[in-house]
Amino acid sequence: MKVSDIEEQIRTQISDNPVILFMKGTAADPECGFSRAAVNALNQIGQAFAYVNVLAAPQIREKLPSVSSWPTFPQLFVNGELVGGADIILAMQADGSLAQLLATVSTRREP
Repeated sequence: MKVSDIEEQIRTQISDNPVILFMKGTAADPECGFSRAAVNALNQIGQAFAYVNVLAAPQIREKLPSVSSWPTFPQLFVNGELVGGADIILAMQADGSLAQLLATVSTRREP
């Protein structure tokens, strides 16, 4: 797969999912503590989310940091915008701003 195809795949995943977490492992079985913390934060708020297991998708794991300008995983995107990694997610959960942001999630799709 060409680099441009991988970038397009990433951009499509971000635009097609109001809340998406690029993480190590799955939502049911996170494979690192930071991914587990991010999943737990979203679950505690009760937010449904899509995820991409970057361990199972090495091309995405390699390319996403240059697309998002964020070097580490997990990476949370809400409404097409990068929120950040586990440290930011946990800080936002603690101050209530994560729940406020997630309340703005649009589940309506453009035709």
